[in-house]
Amino acid sequence: MKHLILFSFFGALPFASAMSHHSINAEYDREAPISLNGVITGVEWQSPHIWYYIDVASEEGDIEKWAISGGSPNMLMRRGVYKSVLEIGMTITVQGFRARDGSNNAAGRQVTRSDGSNVFAR
Repeated sequence: MKHLILFSFFGALPFASAMSHHSINAEYDREAPISLNGVITGVEWQSPHIWYYIDVASEEGDIEKWAISGGSPNMLMRRGVYKSVLEIGMTITVQGFRARDGSNNAAGRQVTRSDGSNVFAR
């Protein structure tokens, strides 16, 4: 009986983790496109999505800190895109969609370097 209980317990884990991954539409608003120009201050290259952080100068001259969600590391690496393409201190422009809650959080779709080259598009 212990084996049956353990099997049932572990058998439920993949389902639970699949259910915990939500749609991009649940968190980000595709009707609210955003373009941000800023300097990279951090990069987290881990599953399920990469995150990179940028400082953006507001119209008033204040610095706004933004968190940008990107694609999965696995998907990006299969396309030949590695963590080294996002360097701290690099100025980038991010096209994406703003978080539904209005926070300084976005789903990045395209990243362009200051020289005009595209780093990746999600």
